[in-house]
Amino acid sequence: MNNPLIIGFALVAFDVVLWRCAVPQNEVARLLVRLCIYAGFSALLFSTGLSPFSQAPYPDSMPQHVLGQILEVIWWLMGARLLSLALDTLLLPKRWRRQRLFQDVFGALVFLAAVVAALGFVLELPVRGLVATSGALAIVLGLAIQSTLSDVFAGIVINTTEPYHIGDWVSIDGVEGKVVEMNWRATHLLTSQGNIMIVPNAVAAKAKITNNNRPPTLHGVTVTLEITPEARPSVVLAALERALAGVRAVIAEPAPYAIVKRTTVMSVQYEATAYVDDMGKKLAVTNELYDLCYRQLQAAGIELRPPGAPYAPSAPVQQTDARLSLLRRVEIFNALTTDELKQLAPLLTRREYDRNEKVMSPEVVPDHLTIVDSGVLSVVAEDASGPVEVTRLGPGDALGEMGLLAGMPARVTISALTRSTVYQLKKDDLTPLLKDKPDVARLMCQMLSRRQDTLDKLGTPTPVASSEQSVFQWLLDGMRKLHDLTF
Repeated sequence: MNNPLIIGFALVAFDVVLWRCAVPQNEVARLLVRLCIYAGFSALLFSTGLSPFSQAPYPDSMPQHVLGQILEVIWWLMGARLLSLALDTLLLPKRWRRQRLFQDVFGALVFLAAVVAALGFVLELPVRGLVATSGALAIVLGLAIQSTLSDVFAGIVINTTEPYHIGDWVSIDGVEGKVVEMNWRATHLLTSQGNIMIVPNAVAAKAKITNNNRPPTLHGVTVTLEITPEARPSVVLAALERALAGVRAVIAEPAPYAIVKRTTVMSVQYEATAYVDDMGKKLAVTNELYDLCYRQLQAAGIELRPPGAPYAPSAPVQQTDARLSLLRRVEIFNALTTDELKQLAPLLTRREYDRNEKVMSPEVVPDHLTIVDSGVLSVVAEDASGPVEVTRLGPGDALGEMGLLAGMPARVTISALTRSTVYQLKKDDLTPLLKDKPDVARLMCQMLSRRQDTLDKLGTPTPVASSEQSVFQWLLDGMRKLHDLTF
């Protein structure tokens, strides 16, 4: 057991076991243990004449000489490995370690230097000639793999300047996705279609990069619309501003805005821009904003123009047709036929509300149905923590159905966020229709019962008479009593 060769190989084997088994679990502690083993290994070699800076002794025993040479070469390679690990564990920032570019490049350089040193000191090979030969070979290889080298150096620039990190949602050279990996060759993006797109670092270094995660709490949402040129721009912009005000997820600063982008012979292009504080909200807000823009423009009598469609002046809309179109957008009237809606359209009365004016108060039983024609209304309910905005209403949305159909109070406060126009239908005007169409009454109660879940969750449950009675049956009984129905 006093043979230094046996002890040296035992230390090397012990180090390999620690490396493969990852013992101890803590990375820094494991590195310190391996450094202690390397220090003991170095002390053993230098104290027994196995200096890594010269050939191994034992000239009379070829097996021992070869084993000594192997131990000296292992000393160089083990030192290179521990040096790269120490840099990786103790000095590099965590995000650089995840990207693995610097540690791979530095590790390759250190191992190359260790191999050259082992060849020169241990094996006593002519390193100068080897270096000269390897230099010529490096030139040939560099020309052969210049595109790969370009990716490597571009990766160094990207990792140094840090235009994006792993986890950021970016757009590189027209490719948009989430950064899932950054290495010495390329950046890997997970696209919205669930595919991995690999962008070479050389391409990323030259391309325009949009990082949607910077700043982290500010993300823009923009929708582009083409409008008929006969529409007055101030009217269009006012409608788009009302649409922007109707999205609850939009933050107040920076303020949302609408602008005229450009004009053509056939249309005028407008942009509506808003900001959200979470990247995950962009998709839902974009879809909601498109829908609200359509509804507000339709309420203002403005038509959207398909791109490339020839210009043709639109026919003026009759007042009765406008009211009929408004009734068709109300959910509880989906069960009515066109003739039945035509009977209700002339009965609608118009009313306007200024900004911040109260439209409906809680605990007040409305005797009419209110349908939003233009503008934005805010619906606020009370819960245990105080007032909570439940939703915002825009063109085509209705309020007061519970009072109109079943004589129930509103249970919410509704006020105008912008100057708004509404149409109202009185209870007495709806009673004859409900008496003639019992099936319509039942369908209305079914739709209305499905809309109570949100308010119930906020702590203002529907006051059903008994636990066994369903909300639908309770509403139907209330409708029969309120409108004197006999079915």
